[in-house]
Amino acid sequence: MAASKLWKLRFKRFSFFSLSETLKPFNESRSPSGKKRLFSSEAVRSVESPDREVHVPVLIVGAGPVGLFLSILLTKLGVKCAVIEKNLNFSRRPQAHFINNRSMELFRKLDGLVDEIQKFQPPVDLWRKFIYCTSLSGSLLGSVDHMQPQDFEQIVSPVSVAHFSQYKLSRLLIKRLENLDFHVRNCDSPEGLNADFMLEREILMGHECTSLIPACDHVKVGLLIQKGGTKIQRNIRCSILVGCDGSRSTVRKLVGINMKGQRDLQKLISVHFLSKDLGQYLLHHRPGMLFFIYNPEAIGVLVAHDLTQGEFVMQIPFYPPQQSLEDFSPKVCEELISKLVGQKYMDVNVVDVKPWVMHAEVAEKFVTCDNRVILVGDAAHRFPPAGGFGMNTGIQDAHNVAWKIALLLNGIAQPSLLHTYEMERKPVAIFNTELSVKNFYAAMSVPAALGLDPTVANTVHRAVNSSIGSILPSGLQKVILEGIFALGRVQVSPSLLNENNPLGSSRLAKLRGIFEEGKSLQLQFPAEDLGFRYSEGALAPDAIKTDEKTAKASPTGRKRDYIPSAKPGSRLPHMYMKDLNSSSDQDMVSTLDLVSSDRPEFLLIISPTKDSYELARAAFKVAGDYKTLLKVCVVWPHGSSGDRIFESKTELEPWNNFVNVEEVGHSSWWEICQMTNRGAILVRPDEHIAWSVESGVTGDPSGEMDMVFSVILGRMKTPL
Repeated sequence: MAASKLWKLRFKRFSFFSLSETLKPFNESRSPSGKKRLFSSEAVRSVESPDREVHVPVLIVGAGPVGLFLSILLTKLGVKCAVIEKNLNFSRRPQAHFINNRSMELFRKLDGLVDEIQKFQPPVDLWRKFIYCTSLSGSLLGSVDHMQPQDFEQIVSPVSVAHFSQYKLSRLLIKRLENLDFHVRNCDSPEGLNADFMLEREILMGHECTSLIPACDHVKVGLLIQKGGTKIQRNIRCSILVGCDGSRSTVRKLVGINMKGQRDLQKLISVHFLSKDLGQYLLHHRPGMLFFIYNPEAIGVLVAHDLTQGEFVMQIPFYPPQQSLEDFSPKVCEELISKLVGQKYMDVNVVDVKPWVMHAEVAEKFVTCDNRVILVGDAAHRFPPAGGFGMNTGIQDAHNVAWKIALLLNGIAQPSLLHTYEMERKPVAIFNTELSVKNFYAAMSVPAALGLDPTVANTVHRAVNSSIGSILPSGLQKVILEGIFALGRVQVSPSLLNENNPLGSSRLAKLRGIFEEGKSLQLQFPAEDLGFRYSEGALAPDAIKTDEKTAKASPTGRKRDYIPSAKPGSRLPHMYMKDLNSSSDQDMVSTLDLVSSDRPEFLLIISPTKDSYELARAAFKVAGDYKTLLKVCVVWPHGSSGDRIFESKTELEPWNNFVNVEEVGHSSWWEICQMTNRGAILVRPDEHIAWSVESGVTGDPSGEMDMVFSVILGRMKTPL
């Protein structure tokens, strides 16, 4: 039975009413035709109903970096999609700014994106350090350099990490979408959203998702469009709806998925401001990425997004309800900035001020509505910013799900393949949540060592909010709270925090120990960044032993080195090799480059042995039976004769989708993978290993390959 037909049959068993039970916080209304529609309470005012609907195979809600990246991947894989964004304009706030190794590897596949990021990001010497000080022009308490020489040697990865603000990344992603014939349109575009409008390859700004109704073969999505002062309701039908709409995801709320974890870890005020004078001062005297500032007048963390351009975000502790957003006017923020900087800069321009709450939560489900609604990025998980896992985890979510959507919509895989997205990515999100929390508490160890224990401040705040404190007038509560905090900040006064004061000397010694032992806030986590491994999902059966599944490592919060692995579920190790199909002797490729980004193609890596060629021929035949794309890579040892590589053509006839590469220097690919040269590795389109064998297949190669592809694609054959 074809995958699409089976999906429709499965959807007929789906009960709309059972879903509506999980949507109690939302109002139920009926369209003029009498059909039920699920709306959020904000969405049912001044709405006109349409007579016609448009359709797109995949509709992405949210035009942040994750949604834009996913739309690029799907388009390159031949999947028609569109993006809707409730805001009229793309965000100009810097927000996320650290791009880790794995995300940079994925960006390498997007037509020069990494080259542009590296060109426009600040020089690494301007952001490699975290600075701890009493003010930006005051005493230095310590600094931590987060970049080591090996980070630039491209041994474990073909690309280094980057420091590049989120809105700048979005601009570059939009540029690539425009190169793929996408158009950015607002709600006043003359084309409008009507039945004659081709929705694919569109980014629709000012279009808010307000309702969704899953049906047997589609999801009906209600949009609210504010046009000319009138709110218009339009409907879109899609085969798959992907929620990339952030931590307060409307899609997640509409399908009734709850978040699980720790809430309200910390409340902060985020002040986005510009000052080229401050940027120039730090550039020449104290360059860094993050500045942790503690003095008797104020406490804050400065994020230096770009010293050359003078773009910053100051994070300041926030204690509502005694404090409110109105207490942080631009003028007040300028005064706070001056206190934390240690001097006043006349060119400080406060762009905006926003409160935010730090959570550590993961959605209970990533896939719902019979695999037709999917949560990706912050819609599925929200972390403390410590370690920069938020956007990076979302980028990798998108990479995991894109090829699965492509195979499903092309009729190659069964809908069960989409469920493996949750099986694989949810454990990663949970692990990264725990790691982010540990890293956050590591950051808190610094002020605690200085006598500014954040837990004490939180205890005081709870006491003021308690039944006893709450009976006091709000103004008096505020005075008491600020008075107590001012007394607390005396702990970092110059008279106390110095080497001549016994208590101050002891605290400074403790602080040095935290830095030297790597117990402060960390930036890079190579073992988790590159070494995460899926324990179940779209992998060969029995690929991971039971004891390996149960023995899950707990995050330590410390930086650990990445150890290459070719075990199923792991990312394919990186190694530079010589491309023997190229006419240039200098043409080198990373093993990661052998995996196509333009089509959902599997890669089988073998050595030039008789048994391995037999396995490759079997894999080609089985892949053809499943209508799945496959490429074979033959890895030749260093110094192989040029004439011998023609063996591959003879051995693999009539198939010609193969490439010959040669090991460089004395590095052995198979030793890195902890295999013999009789081993073989089957790599998925997302560069993760689906199946591997350390020393050859013991049984029938055709039977082995048939089993592997049938399980990955969800097309298990029924025994006769």
